[in-house]
Amino acid sequence: MRRLPAVLLAMLLTCATLVVPARAGTAREVTYDKYSLTVDGRRIVLQSAEFHYFRLPSPELWRDVMEKFRAAGFNAVSLYFSWAYHSPAPGVYDFTGVRDVDRLLRIARQAGLYVIARPGPYINAESTGGGFPAWLKTVPGRARSSEAGYQAAYREWLHRINPIIARHQVTEGGPVVLYNAENEYQVNTDAAYMQDIQDQARADGIEVPITTNDCCDGGSWSSTWATGPGAVQIPGVDDYPQSFECANPDLWGPWGEGLTERLRDDIPVFAAEYQAGAIDLGNAGYDKCRELTGPAFMKFFYKNNLIQTGATMFSYYMGYGGTNWGWLAQPNDVYTSYDYGAAITEARRPTPKYDEFKRQGYFLEAVAPLAKTDAITSPAAPGNGALTTVARANPDTGTQFVLLRHTDRAATGTDAATLDWAAPDGRYQVPARVKGRDAHVLVAGYDLGGQRLAVSTSEIMTHAAIGGRDVAVLYGSAGSPGATVLRYSAQPSVKVLEGSVRAAYDGGDLRLDYAHEGLARVLVMGGGRRPLLLLIGTDEEAARFWRAGTPMNPVLVRGTELVRSAAVTGDTVRLSADTVAGEVEVFAPPSIRRVELGRSGGQSGGQDAGQSGQSAGRDEVRVSRTASGSLIGATRAPASAKLPDLTGWRARAEAPEAAPGFDDSRWKVADHTTTGNPHQPKTLPVLYADDYGYHYGNVWYRGRFTATGAETRVDLNAITGLRGNYLVWLNGRYLGTAAGGVQADSGDLWTPPNPDPGPGRFDIPAGLLKPGQDNVLAVLVANMGHNDDWIADDLRFKQPRGLVAASVGTTPITWKIQGTAGTDKLRGPLSTGGLYGERTGWHLPKYRDKAWKEAAPDAALAPGVTWYRTSFRLDLPKGQDVPIGLRFGGDPSPAYRVLIFLNGWNVGQYGGDIGPQRDFSLPAGLLTEHGANTLALAVTAGQPTSGPGPLSLFTYGNVRGGP
Repeated sequence: MRRLPAVLLAMLLTCATLVVPARAGTAREVTYDKYSLTVDGRRIVLQSAEFHYFRLPSPELWRDVMEKFRAAGFNAVSLYFSWAYHSPAPGVYDFTGVRDVDRLLRIARQAGLYVIARPGPYINAESTGGGFPAWLKTVPGRARSSEAGYQAAYREWLHRINPIIARHQVTEGGPVVLYNAENEYQVNTDAAYMQDIQDQARADGIEVPITTNDCCDGGSWSSTWATGPGAVQIPGVDDYPQSFECANPDLWGPWGEGLTERLRDDIPVFAAEYQAGAIDLGNAGYDKCRELTGPAFMKFFYKNNLIQTGATMFSYYMGYGGTNWGWLAQPNDVYTSYDYGAAITEARRPTPKYDEFKRQGYFLEAVAPLAKTDAITSPAAPGNGALTTVARANPDTGTQFVLLRHTDRAATGTDAATLDWAAPDGRYQVPARVKGRDAHVLVAGYDLGGQRLAVSTSEIMTHAAIGGRDVAVLYGSAGSPGATVLRYSAQPSVKVLEGSVRAAYDGGDLRLDYAHEGLARVLVMGGGRRPLLLLIGTDEEAARFWRAGTPMNPVLVRGTELVRSAAVTGDTVRLSADTVAGEVEVFAPPSIRRVELGRSGGQSGGQDAGQSGQSAGRDEVRVSRTASGSLIGATRAPASAKLPDLTGWRARAEAPEAAPGFDDSRWKVADHTTTGNPHQPKTLPVLYADDYGYHYGNVWYRGRFTATGAETRVDLNAITGLRGNYLVWLNGRYLGTAAGGVQADSGDLWTPPNPDPGPGRFDIPAGLLKPGQDNVLAVLVANMGHNDDWIADDLRFKQPRGLVAASVGTTPITWKIQGTAGTDKLRGPLSTGGLYGERTGWHLPKYRDKAWKEAAPDAALAPGVTWYRTSFRLDLPKGQDVPIGLRFGGDPSPAYRVLIFLNGWNVGQYGGDIGPQRDFSLPAGLLTEHGANTLALAVTAGQPTSGPGPLSLFTYGNVRGGP
């Protein structure tokens, strides 16, 4: 671990350009100015997507997500590192298995992505405790401050995670390009705390620029503390202009224009978290969230932000959301699925949002002058008051970028215009049209490879030099007019290979006029430049293109579901691609005559016979040469996946803890009379679960008292978090259930409603008490997770879980408590809680359940906990990616809640009070795709009801290829 001298630390913290010390034989550095980041001397537009490895506990699939990011044009991934995920107890850390972040960072590098490393200490992310381990609630000192107890704890975390991040920096040949300190630290700020996080990072070897993210405007400390203690090198801003009202997807920017603010004049504009989805606050379902933040939103808001602010650093939240498996979720905003309405679904399927990211991402990567622009007076007048333009230009090349949109950002009509454009190469009148809330970024004065693009009202998706010619993909809204003007010293030859395009040459300008319909192909040769193949299509046609690099030349691919990578060997291009039955077209050098499809860079593929050229796990595609010079062929359909019915269920009731004679001699005695928690209990002893080391999932309490006979009621007060409840038994008899307190009760421990009887108040039936004898009160409390600490408020974050008050009249009660049996070394601290079945392994695949009775999960249920188990075998087609899900039929009931275990992993919670979710992802890695699987359900019922069901397996998709 390298420790830097204090003088050097001060320089690193204040210099606008970070020149990192190079090791012998290397010269890698990260610098920045007001325009952009520069990596190894090359300016970049940083296009990042957020990914939470802890929400996909299958390292085999991390590569799939990151390859999909790269294939969509992202050049970076933003990674939160969750303290809670790695630390089950003070001083205990685990970076193995599904927590192996070394492996995570290696995969990012292999996928060709930079990394924005975000180790917190606080991350929020709608995760339990905002990423803080729950044991931190028992540590003295206010969290997110310089107070001693918290400081010692967070420093320990940073000294564990920072060295891992440090050895993967770009300065060490790795992918980490930025280090983000804290998260949305905009209130109750402590400059010394922010400074210390940075000092610890530098001392641990962090050399790349340090950033932070303000929410949700620039009006907080990072803009006012431009220098001095606590200030980071590149502060950024979070923007969520579309809100989180997924139930109303027709909203349009209710939270503002979404323009990222420039916080200082010496740094790039950094959209540290820009909205790319939404949490489902209203239980509308994530498809509605995807609609709320869909392609229309992306086109307008992302392009506006690019041109109006000159931002060159973007990180979109989320690129892939994942799953709140186990007890990972923060209880107030989310349920099991954290799909987020992202471009890639929870089941790893690309969506139309993915297509829009790809159209924009390829453009940002291909057109280098975008990395350095200044605002200019728009050179393109639309001549139609309904439309407006905003422009920027590169001061070195003169390249212009013009944003064309409706003047009224809420307009929904269609308006046409003739742009009067004073471009670097001349003045041009070109047609354009804007439909509804669309927006277009148009380019003029650009050296497009070996060509000179004077002006175009088509948008550029990408271009590349392939086999001695330029190939460019342009696009526009279906049916809209377009014009492209190219400069030549002499009249070139123009051949329209496909589509309807009119060409005219005059005074050095080759003008092409057309409508965006289907895919037009135009071959231009001569005129003093190398050949040009123009591919002009609609948005939809552009989305069918993929770009992949090879050591020799990039290749463009049209068709397929995804192209992950490409390799060239001799006369063969090998594509790692996901395919269904359809067409594949490859634009490659003329020397390429063959196309092979496979996995992992073409090293493996489908195994079905029926296509010539199959060898070494690869499929050769029969191809022919087109007039465009490309190779075209057909891809095969994937083999169908056969899924078994879920039958052979066995059931067993549990909750022996409710019985008076249950042996609780090994349980912890709950006898604390004081607590460090800022919330003081209403009765003693202190019964907070965290104070006894039980932080996640269900917790059992057993209280003994000698009855006088005068007791008439049990009064309880429990805080569970939203959607939580608790069940109560007295002397083995079930008394009922009640909802637990929630975050809103942080200011004052929850008091049950007044009506009697009511929640928290349970009448004792006549004859149930045993006067003068031992009576047993048993309470099962569901801990739904811990509050976040978004506003740095211990009353909120440290709100207790479990019982906070308990009484039976004035009769003294002695208590014992039992939670989880210990940390699962494979699955970590968040997978299991304290149900009897969890403590004794009923959820594990090797548990023997032959003595259990046969019963379907939809059978009648008595109050309490009932377990169901079954097993099934899979043999999914090899060489294919077939994501599997579990579906609950019928309507979920608020009378029960279900914990779902797959091969021992808690993959979700289901029930009417939990959320709208009925489909649950069963990710490969947790799911055995070729062999036996065990499914276990722990059903907690608060009243007599029928159980959940029927249940079935289903496929989210099926492609050849995959990760």
